[in-house]
Amino acid sequence: MRDSTTDHSLLEVRNIDLAYGVWGFNLPFLKRVIKPVVHDVSLSINIGETVALVGESGSGKTTIARAIAGMISPIRGQIILNGKEIATTVERRTKETKRQIQFVFQNPDASLNPRRKVAYSIGRPLELFFGLSGAEKTRRVEESLLAVGLNIDFANRFPTQLSGGERQRVAIARALAAQPKLMLCDEIVSALDVSVQANTLDLLKDLQEKNGIAYLFIAHNLAVVRWLADRVGVLYLGRLLEIGSAEEVFSPPSHPYTEMLLRSVPEPDANRNLSISISDNSEPIRRIEGLGDLCPFLPRCPYGLGHSCEKAMPEWLEISPRHGIRCHLSRDQLKELGSPNRQ
Repeated sequence: MRDSTTDHSLLEVRNIDLAYGVWGFNLPFLKRVIKPVVHDVSLSINIGETVALVGESGSGKTTIARAIAGMISPIRGQIILNGKEIATTVERRTKETKRQIQFVFQNPDASLNPRRKVAYSIGRPLELFFGLSGAEKTRRVEESLLAVGLNIDFANRFPTQLSGGERQRVAIARALAAQPKLMLCDEIVSALDVSVQANTLDLLKDLQEKNGIAYLFIAHNLAVVRWLADRVGVLYLGRLLEIGSAEEVFSPPSHPYTEMLLRSVPEPDANRNLSISISDNSEPIRRIEGLGDLCPFLPRCPYGLGHSCEKAMPEWLEISPRHGIRCHLSRDQLKELGSPNRQ
């Protein structure tokens, strides 16, 4: 991957391969097989920066976030925090590493105990990472609630007494209580109403400005990503196909897959072509199935170059120092194919 790092780099993911073990029926036995889901992905996140990952369901976005959180161990590759390689499983990580990386889930119920009051959920990281108890813990719980725009009275409520937006704010407060350097935000606004989404995104921006927190932000909503992210990575079938500043990724030239995603976003212009010619019945190429290490988007790409695309996985094409695309098409070809309506 050609994602560049700087002296302000907080986290680096270097050439990671990720896989899940699944049970497969293979006569006459039922056996556990390895299913690769992410291949050779590298990216960096700088201090106080928001890096977004976009792509269709199954592209590997959440799997990468889970690997960074230590919930799944890479088959290959390194995860580096503050210039030092860290353990790949959360059980082997130091308390300080766990504190610095916090996960906010799409469903806040994943981190909130329905049988415990909000004060308990927010207080747990305060106990674990700072050894707080009593009045000092109560004070810090109240500070965390106020920081996410909730009244201190919420400390005595149960999650079931809260709206979806309020529960998500409590989940953010719980992560914030650990004073993290990096928050992994997995589709955290996708289930919220539009107005609640906007308020939550404003909150994330405000917390970032006040605390210098970096975000890995996973989302399907490209409008949200464009507004919030500093840089954007585009994933397809576990491959990173494009990465760059949000401004550049959302303007031509783009990878054909990125172009497809952007053209699928409805706009009020009735004359705009919202579709791209894609073969829906073609099976995705997977390098593990004896088809070689090829571009995974080849079966769906309307601009394939034939032999060149079928020959090998493309190298990174540098569009600018902050923007790279993994495609056999040239920069000029990609720019010519890009939609003029996106500029």
